[in-house]
Amino acid sequence: MFEALSDKLSGVFDRLRTRGSLSEADITEALREVRLALLDADVALPVVRDFVAKVRDRAVGSEVLTSVTPGQQVVKIVNDVMIEALGGEGAVPINLNAAAPIPILMVGLQGSGKTTTSGKIALRFKDRLRRKVLLASLDTQRPAAQLQLAQLATQAGVPSLPIVAGQTPVQIAHRAMDSARREGFDIVILDTAGRLSIDQELMDEVRQVRAATNPAETLLVVDAMTGQDAVNTAKAFNDALSITGIVLTRMDGDARGGAALSMRAITGAPIKLIGVGEKQDALEDFHPERVAGRILGMGDIVGLVERASETIDQAEAEKLAAKMMKGKFDLQDYANQLRQIGKMGSMANIVDMLPGMGKMKQQLAGADLDTKVFKRQAAIISSMTIKERRQPDIIKANRKKRIAAGSGTTVQDVNRLLKQFDDMSTMMKKMGKLGQKGLMRHGLSALMPKGMSNNRRPY
Repeated sequence: MFEALSDKLSGVFDRLRTRGSLSEADITEALREVRLALLDADVALPVVRDFVAKVRDRAVGSEVLTSVTPGQQVVKIVNDVMIEALGGEGAVPINLNAAAPIPILMVGLQGSGKTTTSGKIALRFKDRLRRKVLLASLDTQRPAAQLQLAQLATQAGVPSLPIVAGQTPVQIAHRAMDSARREGFDIVILDTAGRLSIDQELMDEVRQVRAATNPAETLLVVDAMTGQDAVNTAKAFNDALSITGIVLTRMDGDARGGAALSMRAITGAPIKLIGVGEKQDALEDFHPERVAGRILGMGDIVGLVERASETIDQAEAEKLAAKMMKGKFDLQDYANQLRQIGKMGSMANIVDMLPGMGKMKQQLAGADLDTKVFKRQAAIISSMTIKERRQPDIIKANRKKRIAAGSGTTVQDVNRLLKQFDDMSTMMKKMGKLGQKGLMRHGLSALMPKGMSNNRRPY
């Protein structure tokens, strides 16, 4: 997420941090590079101009120019202005302050992920808020659109409005609200039709549905990967409908970040949610300060902790940690650990949330660190007997061939797993011997193999 923009800005700030003091010319040159980086990231030109002007006004002054760490001060100013551009501190929740059943209107172009996002939001309301949700498809334009939403509803474990052929979108909306009132639903998500491009017919149709249902939220779903086109789409919908919030999909694939940085300034509407994957639970609140931190290479530790708390079984994790500290860590425990990590998503996203990992990401990219590797390793362990998992030392040539054949891998893959496990076991035993005080006294270098503690390479 935002790799290209993050890399360019990191280069600018690294050069600033090396300066003992900054002149106005230094700041002007740095801001020129920031401006080019933002334009390359497909940020809207008016937003770039405003952004650079705000940073310049705050940066060019005695407070910064005579600061002990002027480079760091400039980075802080850029961070503050970026948070403002993204919408200010804190996430803006979906408005549910209305009488039930609360209608939520989903709008957007075809292919933006609107229908999929409707299913994700329904699952979110059901699981997190324990609300009774009804999904209703108003899309009479796209073949099988109503069937698609019905399937997503089944996957999310929520009801969908029965399909009645021949009804108009407004008639379907009325029927959805009537059914929700009779059956005691808390929330009704109305998924409207999209088009390949903005047209008058689409806008008229959505206006009629909005007038008929008076939604608490009109959420625009746009694909972050489309960059400036996403911003233009948002402006057109906002001008016609006065949208109340934006959902940016495919944010996990957006290396530029232009759409996210432009949306609030262009539309005035907050980004409320972001789609970060294809799974139904891959939907997150949009926190401007956390996104700014990730763009500027400061990470998102709070987000990482939240994701871990949602996906990791705490009791199992504590039990596993206790075994590891006692040096009783076996391959079955390792498989359980892989499964827990896999629930948190791809390694690329996890690394992206760690501070100071901008330069490391390129090195890690070539290390094949992804959930596919974890799945392959889990398959190898599944092909072992219970005795082999508990006593890896007994796994010799013949056993390796059998395990490789059973898991659809190679003997080299099995050897690689066993070596990795052996290294981890050695480290765990050292941790157990050192204890917490020993680790604090000697640091991580005490865990490194001999000859590596002074190695300057980051891996």
